[in-house]
This record gives sequence, C-alpha cells and structure tokens, in this order.
Amino acid sequence: MNRTYELMFIVRPDMLDEDLNKLISTLESSVTSAGGTIKSEIWGKRRLAYTVRRFNDGIFVLLIVEGTGAMMHELERRLRVTEPVIKFITVRTDEELKRLEKVKKIRESRKKASAAPAPVTPEAGSEPAPAAV
Repeated sequence: MNRTYELMFIVRPDMLDEDLNKLISTLESSVTSAGGTIKSEIWGKRRLAYTVRRFNDGIFVLLIVEGTGAMMHELERRLRVTEPVIKFITVRTDEELKRLEKVKKIRESRKKASAAPAPVTPEAGSEPAPAAV
C-alpha cells in the first residue's frame, strides 16, 4: 500500500554540492527502483537549534516520498549508515492530508448553509420588541 511520507535530513555543512547531489540521486534511484515516487527540495544551509555531532550548522534536504513502509525502512537504514548525515526524521503525511480534506469539506458545507438566506415568515399578531432604554 502506497503512502505519502516526508523525509527531512540534515547533512554536514562542509559537504560539497556534488556529493550532496550524488547522495540525493542514490536515494531517488532506490525509491524509483522499488516502485515509488519522490520529490526533493534542498533548503540550504541553516543554523541548528542545538549542537549535533559538534556541528552548529547543517544543510537541510526535504524528500517527499510516495511508497511502501518497507521502502521507507530501507531509506532510513541508508541514511543511518551514511556518514555525512547528522540527523533525519520521517513523518507519514497521508492521514493528515485525508483529515484536512475532510475538515475542508465540512467548512464548505457550513459556509454554503449559512450563505443561503433562511426564509423569514412573520408570525401573525407579533409586534417588534420594545427597545431597551
């Protein structure tokens, strides 16, 4: 069963662009060979919130992967044994997307219901309420 995952990893700040592109291309090839799809974004060099393996900066990379859990397990294993990678995290996002679509539909239906004017039927013998002084 294919699911959607976001995989964020941080590599050493002194890593060369060619090496980073090579790492990303090997990860992409392993995903496509397993039958998944992948999009990658390089966020660039940023300051870390705390020191990780004696580094204060790191190059952030985001991968949006659609595939199976076994494929993600293999990606995480590769990142764990890759020396320049100092941190990574994987988040499954397909359930969150389903929840957001459901909330959006509910909001739209409420908006349509409130936008339709309710028919006003005056009651016989009713007078307007007196104004408060």
